[in-house]
Amino acid sequence: MKQKIFLGSDHAGFELKEEIKKYLKSLNFEVEDEGPHKLDHEDDYPDFIVPVAKKVAQDPKNHRGIIFGASGQGEAIAANKIKGVRAALYYGGNIDIVRLSRTHNNANILSIGARFLKKDEAIEAIKIWLNTDFSNEAKHIRRINKIDGI
Repeated sequence: MKQKIFLGSDHAGFELKEEIKKYLKSLNFEVEDEGPHKLDHEDDYPDFIVPVAKKVAQDPKNHRGIIFGASGQGEAIAANKIKGVRAALYYGGNIDIVRLSRTHNNANILSIGARFLKKDEAIEAIKIWLNTDFSNEAKHIRRINKIDGI
């Protein structure tokens, strides 16, 4: 079963979200867009990010989220407020950060800094993130359980 992907953004990430939505659908992922559904420079990212995080937390084995903002930082902070969410931030640089977010932290949401990545860079990061499995190493399971217990 392919994972269901939930998307959300703010105005700064809106255009990239729309491009990534098309890309994911072309790969036959089931995609649900939590908004925004039109560009509004006055929107507030928690209105769209929190619903993504809540849906991912409902079924973390089968649901993942990709969220977009100017830097992605506020979006990751908002998503991480929801119990069961582990949102990792990527806005460029060493792509191993994306891999490690999955192998070590089993990140279930990827927060993308849309003002720092071109479309092809974002697609590459998302491709790696979606195709990288959690390591299931005891030390990483132990650490995630401690985080989940907070």
